[in-house]
Amino acid sequence: MSDLILTNARIVLDDEVITGSVTLRDGRIHEVDQGYSRIPGAIDCAGDLLIPGLIELHTDNLERHMEPRPKVDWPHAAAIMAHDGELASVGITTVFDAMRVGSILSGKSRYNEYARKVTTELMELRTSGALRISHFLHLRAEVCSETLEAEMALFGPDDRVGLVSLMDHTPGQRQFRDLSKLQDYVQKKHAMTDAEFDEHVAHLRSLRAEFGDQHEAVAVSEAKRYGAVLASHDDTTTDHVTVSAGYGVRVAEFPTTVEAATACHDRNIAVMMGAPNLIRGGSHSGNVAAQELAEKDLLDIVSSDYVPSALMTSAFLLSQLWDDLPRAIATVTKTPAQSVGLTDRGRIAEGLHGDIVRIHMLNDTPVLRGVWSHGRQVG
Repeated sequence: MSDLILTNARIVLDDEVITGSVTLRDGRIHEVDQGYSRIPGAIDCAGDLLIPGLIELHTDNLERHMEPRPKVDWPHAAAIMAHDGELASVGITTVFDAMRVGSILSGKSRYNEYARKVTTELMELRTSGALRISHFLHLRAEVCSETLEAEMALFGPDDRVGLVSLMDHTPGQRQFRDLSKLQDYVQKKHAMTDAEFDEHVAHLRSLRAEFGDQHEAVAVSEAKRYGAVLASHDDTTTDHVTVSAGYGVRVAEFPTTVEAATACHDRNIAVMMGAPNLIRGGSHSGNVAAQELAEKDLLDIVSSDYVPSALMTSAFLLSQLWDDLPRAIATVTKTPAQSVGLTDRGRIAEGLHGDIVRIHMLNDTPVLRGVWSHGRQVG
């Protein structure tokens, strides 16, 4: 394979921005040099930025493609490839596809198992070379469910499970401490009456009482069996974080309070917040604002959550807030890679994967002009 040379670019490195060239060879970064390359065929980036490919640890985007409307089951192969292409188009070159494990088979708002089947289809597409970017799994372990243990048993070390998060959506705590927020969300989604909502809340609380502790233990054990990193979800109090640290959690997804985020940093747990929260200026659930955590130096990683394009936008918002572009870009590249043990990507450095994004700045708005995954242009 011939070299690909991107020159006359502002290259975002770990701690500085330099003007120079990046050479990709055999899918990896071969050289990073200062100065202009005059080698024939080199691509003149005209002063555009080059940053590492974005790394997404928590996105529900695949589920959105699988069910584009309520009760519409889209063909999975088409959904997976559309999801893959969408992420490539916004600069994401590594994704941890979030899939729920743990189902509720009784009650009005029941939901069924899907993760094992979709994972098999995803891996078949990956093996065939149909996908543009790197895919890992993020299993969202719903402890407030009926079937978590059985569903997690279907996965193993060969399934590329990189992250397991402990999800506890029991009403009245964590994300939904304010039951009115949950009621508004659930009643709109499932067309419940007030009486049906009360029954729904009681049912979930009974499941947590019956299965919760057992399911937490199972999720922690299974994460170790897969070789996956463990994440907490919606930690609210210092006590929550103490429990998370005891389990060996390395990433805290969306802590809901400054108290919890501070406790995470005290225990060397990386804090991840949602890009939509940062862009909108607050949490849709009424929890702590991502910007507040950023201002208090308590924000380490950003996730697009449910809007893939938000990941890039959020990084440049943080760059303005901190007046530090390398630090901001690290929240969507270097730091998420490090938090899940990926040492082969997330930075522009010799020997790492050729995952590169070229960005033209239109005033304060980043405009993508090229995306390369493992040295191959995908966007």
